[in-house]
Amino acid sequence: MSGQGAATAEWARHQERGSLPLYRLIVWLSLALGRAPARVIVRVAMLYFLVFGGRAGRASREYLARCLERRPTLRERYRHIVTFASTVHDRIFLLRDRFELFELQVHGAECFDERGAFLMGSHLGSFEALRAAGRSLGQRRVAMAMYEENAPKMNAALAAVAPHLQADIVPLGRLEAMLELQARLEQGALVGVLADRTLPGDAQGTIECDFLGRPARFPLGPMRMAAALRARVIFMTALYRGGNRYEIHFEPLVDFSDAQGARAERDARVREAVRAYVARLERHARSAPDNWFNFYPFWAP
Repeated sequence: MSGQGAATAEWARHQERGSLPLYRLIVWLSLALGRAPARVIVRVAMLYFLVFGGRAGRASREYLARCLERRPTLRERYRHIVTFASTVHDRIFLLRDRFELFELQVHGAECFDERGAFLMGSHLGSFEALRAAGRSLGQRRVAMAMYEENAPKMNAALAAVAPHLQADIVPLGRLEAMLELQARLEQGALVGVLADRTLPGDAQGTIECDFLGRPARFPLGPMRMAAALRARVIFMTALYRGGNRYEIHFEPLVDFSDAQGARAERDARVREAVRAYVARLERHARSAPDNWFNFYPFWAP
């Protein structure tokens, strides 16, 4: 792996904290006690991570300092990790289709038609809240193309909550993944992909973009995948706004359905689309600083 690739795949080398029995206990308590009482446990648990956050805590401080353009307060640092824990906790109820517990405000639903499309998101906000928003998009099926191996314990605990939804996950890194994604798009499905992290050994490269005042590298692979499948790409984010409120945004990015021409021309179009994606990501990150969930050194030294 090149130096750039090694930097951008930093997240994949971090060991998952916590244990599978602990995650299963939290799931059980949440379903037994309900969302509000279990939230108290989540908030108390996050005090531990505020004090002993280690590498993740340092990454949180660096990000907040860049986003806020000043040194974050202790309260802001705590709110950052609590927001992350809150969205993970809400996944338990969203996976159980307990949508009545939440207030979902959707912006940009008018940009969809009957065609399938890529939903290009990031580790900003909640993807599970986006799936819930599928109700307002004509009951569209939402699949997720993802790299599953970063948090196997948490994923295993949450998969037990709603095992039927595993059919809507397309693991990346397999030769047949592209064929499966193409079939889903042809069926009119929406395919979500989080495009702010590179995969280990990603041979498709990265592009340097200005992000929150300093250059950072973003992967070209997800956008090239959309171009290869001649799909429309729509930016997505579901921002947690406290309480039971999520603010969901869809914004058109690029339409590759007419992708033709020379390879250099297509590559230039992919790079332009990634820059547009990063610009939207920065705008929404500044509007909701505590929704950024990349707890690792995002900016290469």
